[in-house]
Formats: sequence, C-alpha cells, structure tokens
Amino acid sequence: MPPTLKNGKICYIEIPASDIARSADFYKRAFGWNIRQSGHGRTAFDDTTGQVSGAWVLGRPPASTPGLLVYVMVDSVAATLEAIVANGGEIVQPIGADAPEITARFRDPAGNVIGLYQEPA
Repeated sequence: MPPTLKNGKICYIEIPASDIARSADFYKRAFGWNIRQSGHGRTAFDDTTGQVSGAWVLGRPPASTPGLLVYVMVDSVAATLEAIVANGGEIVQPIGADAPEITARFRDPAGNVIGLYQEPA
C-alpha cells in the first residue's frame, strides 16, 4: 500500500551516520526497517508501516542531545532495548523516567539519541 499523502504529515527523516552500512544494519535489526537504495543511489529506509521513509547522511554531527527528539513506536520497549544493545546501541534513558508513559531513549551506533514509545495495554 502506498504511503498516505496528506498536508502536514511527517514523511521523511535524514539520520546522521558515520558509517551508513552499519547504521542501516542497526535499524534493520533493531526495528525491522526495510533498507533499500533510493532513486538517487542513497541507502534509504522505510519504517515498518511504510508511511515514513528516510536516509542516512554523512558529514552531519549526530543528534547526540535531545533537541528535536524522534520517538519510534514499538510493541515492547523492554524487548527493543535488548535488540538495541545486542546490535551496538546504548541505553541513555531507561524505562520509567517518563512514567506513566512507557518510554526509553537510546544512542545509535552513530551517536544519535532516539526515543522509544510503547502504547499502554
């Protein structure tokens, strides 16, 4: 199914990387993102919904401290943190810091800080 095209929708994210192949592999393993080559020859991704896409970019500093902070929705923050650590990421804010929300934050292999969010049962 093609992505929803609607005014105001967030549709594309560029993620700083120091090693694009390593970052692509990390996000594929941690989140199941589809990795592909874009029409411009960049290593790109589509999230698991197919609604958000993006690419990794070289030459930009990582988003290493929260300013604009992107959260990835997951079925289980705890299980995702295990996958993140197993694939070279680092936990920077454990579950519970935003209680009662179920969230955490991690640093990817390039140094970007990203949030995780789990919808309450």
